[in-house]
Amino acid sequence: MNVIGSRPSGWWRDRPRAMRELVEELEEFARRDGDPVTVVFDGGPFDVDSEAVDVRFASRRGPNAADDDIAALVERDEEPAGLSVVTSDADLARRARDGGAAVVGAGEFRRRLVG
Repeated sequence: MNVIGSRPSGWWRDRPRAMRELVEELEEFARRDGDPVTVVFDGGPFDVDSEAVDVRFASRRGPNAADDDIAALVERDEEPAGLSVVTSDADLARRARDGGAAVVGAGEFRRRLVG
C-alpha cells in the first residue's frame, strides 16, 4: 500500500481498482526485470489474477497485518539477501534489514516501475 499511496492519484476512492492497477504495473516490472515479484495487500481478499506476480492478502486484519506477513516471508526465505522489500514504513524496513533483505523506498520503487 506504500507504493499505491506514494502518489496522490485518488486511490483511496477505489482501493480494489488501485490494487489491480499496481498489479498490472508489477507484471510489467516482473517481465522487464525477470525477478519474481510478490505483493502483500492489507484488507480483505478479492480476485486479482496475475501470471507474473504472486498476489497475497494479509493473513489477518488489523494494524501491521501485511507488514507482519512480509517480515515472515523474509524470515522464512533460505536466501533473504536476494530479497528486496519495498516499503516506506520504518519498522518494516528495520525488520526486513534485520532479516537480511534489502529495502527500497516506495517512492524510489515507483520511479523504477515507470522506467
